[in-house]
Amino acid sequence: MIPRIERVRGVLERLGAASFLVSNAVNVRWLTGFESSNAALIVRGDAALVLTDGRYAEAAGEVEGVETIRAERELLDDIGSRLGELAEAPVAFESDHVTVAGYEALGADGTELIPAKGVVLALRAVKDEQELDAIRRAARIGEEAFTRLAGEPFVGRTEAELAWTMERFLHEEGADGPSFATIVASGPNAALPHHHPGPRRIGSGETVIVDAGAQVDGYCSDCTRTFATGPLPDELRRAYAVCRSAQASALGAVRAGASGRDVDAIARGEIEESRLAPVLHGLGHGVGLEVHENPRLSDKSPDVLAARNVVTVEPGVYLAGRGGVRIEDLAIVTDDGTEVLTPFTKDLLTLE
Repeated sequence: MIPRIERVRGVLERLGAASFLVSNAVNVRWLTGFESSNAALIVRGDAALVLTDGRYAEAAGEVEGVETIRAERELLDDIGSRLGELAEAPVAFESDHVTVAGYEALGADGTELIPAKGVVLALRAVKDEQELDAIRRAARIGEEAFTRLAGEPFVGRTEAELAWTMERFLHEEGADGPSFATIVASGPNAALPHHHPGPRRIGSGETVIVDAGAQVDGYCSDCTRTFATGPLPDELRRAYAVCRSAQASALGAVRAGASGRDVDAIARGEIEESRLAPVLHGLGHGVGLEVHENPRLSDKSPDVLAARNVVTVEPGVYLAGRGGVRIEDLAIVTDDGTEVLTPFTKDLLTLE
């Protein structure tokens, strides 16, 4: 049997379930290697069933270690009408993925359902060597793209143009694609953490945040650097210094056994102590097949870091209406620290 599916079987008793229905397509891919926009997986004690419609049935049939069941395009409706035949009850399901309508559909034949939240996501958080290798390759591509971008002129170009240039570099360096839409935020827009790059032309004497990542074999990288386009106002220079110090302190605390909440508190405390600006987001997040996954580094995180987690460490200092700074590294958690995958300089580069 597929080893990752065996890990799901290993949690059935704890859940009080005899079967597990996986409906999140990313989780199906992680467990089986089968990629589809419309597929589900039923894990029983004696078998694993991939259910998908006719568009994907032939491809699903090539997956070793699972049985393929052809289903209707309205997948949950079809599964719910015969869940008692497909799975041994009670059946755990991904309650953080299934909608209320989906839950009603799954209960159509009266099979007992057990809501289970974050089960596969928790398993995905600890990467194997194949996954880590893909993420390392994605990060190296991102590094090359940032190096090329640092040789480009910034002033006078639009944010959208610079974002497109960064994505072109990612492709040219070997990425399957960007792992998310590249963020370029300049001037006052740099005070908006998730700004969408637009027609604003980059000016002199301001900060420019570039947040980008590559995707390789489905796995993501994520890195942010902040650049200057000339001498900065004193408060922006101070914001950069505070952000860099907070990022270094928090990154130094990342290791197996550390809590996401405690690591976040290190950076949060330094930024709050500076009195420059309120903290607008958590310190970081896990990265894998998705660019945002477990574990979380935030003031509300329940997560404890484990070896072979992959996390971002990305504090930001945002001065409303004036500019902002974010510095982000991607790192593999180890027993005694981190393997940082994003070595591009964190010195403040001036690109005019």
